[in-house]
Amino acid sequence: MSAAANSTPSQAPARRSSFLASGLGVALFSSAVFGLSGSFAKSLLETGWSPGAAVTARLTGAALILAVPALPALKGRWHQLRNNWMTIVLFGLIGVAACQLFYFNAVARLSVGVALLLEYLAPVIIVLWLWAASRKRPRALTFGGTLLSLGGLVLVLDLTGAVTVDLVGVLWGVAAAVCLAMYFFITAKENDTLPPIVLASGGLLVGAAVMWLAAATGLLPMAFSTADTRLGPWVAPWWVSLAGLVVLATVLAYVSGIMAARALGSKVASFVSLTEVLFAVIWAWLLLGELPGAIQLLGGVLIVGGVILVRLDELRGPAAVTEEGAAADTGKSPGAGKAAALPAASPLEHANDVEPVP
Repeated sequence: MSAAANSTPSQAPARRSSFLASGLGVALFSSAVFGLSGSFAKSLLETGWSPGAAVTARLTGAALILAVPALPALKGRWHQLRNNWMTIVLFGLIGVAACQLFYFNAVARLSVGVALLLEYLAPVIIVLWLWAASRKRPRALTFGGTLLSLGGLVLVLDLTGAVTVDLVGVLWGVAAAVCLAMYFFITAKENDTLPPIVLASGGLLVGAAVMWLAAATGLLPMAFSTADTRLGPWVAPWWVSLAGLVVLATVLAYVSGIMAARALGSKVASFVSLTEVLFAVIWAWLLLGELPGAIQLLGGVLIVGGVILVRLDELRGPAAVTEEGAAADTGKSPGAGKAAALPAASPLEHANDVEPVP
């Protein structure tokens, strides 16, 4: 046997470890640039931009840039658009246009950190909806995570009045969370025929078209400004903030997110994406001078902790529970007859390769 053959088993774990580390690095980079969106958007909103104008400019610019790699991906496979047009349209309407518009409206009235924490209640909304629809109590870990997040929400809202929270802004944030939850329901069904970059580009294009249509009909106020924006200690032209919002917080965030999902698996990548909340708070502190109050930060920790418990329960999956139940019914040890005992995963057990843009 050759020396190369002898070295293969020992080298394989090292290669896998290096690949995992690379995937985690890309996932963290994606979270970091996604977290910039609120700060760049707020710097524009403070100069007179309306939330609708900021969203429209972001979607239009990102859609045009992402169309460059998306078109070659569809070469010879244009039927994929016809077969998946409903998913693309719903993703664009809800996961892109509505979700971003509601989030930017929340950012206009709340700190970036609080607005994003409200949006991250989406997994809890999904749990509560499934509980009500199926009338089946969630597993202990999911149930505990839900209660923890709801307790964190109370602290984020700071009902004691130590920090003034705009009620309309809170409603916008909750609306963004509902859209995010709906997005997961829409795209939870596994689809291996549509490249993620095509779904991202198509959804952004649909979202941009909807925003322009709403503006043309007068349903959506559009206000732009060419005044300089302030980012931390720097004063920059308006296009710097817009370019950051489009290129960094959208295009690079999407591309790196897709790379992370493919390297780590979509569930693990979505789990790592929870760090976006931390990055968003840090960026808002550095670039806008915003920092939630101590009570709100504690509430944010509880919300993120609750979502982590829900995600951990999701990563566990139904396999262990089903396997134990099957063993009890048959009198066999867990693992016996696994292929026959385990049902297919529910639709929401498949996390998405393309996360919605917050």
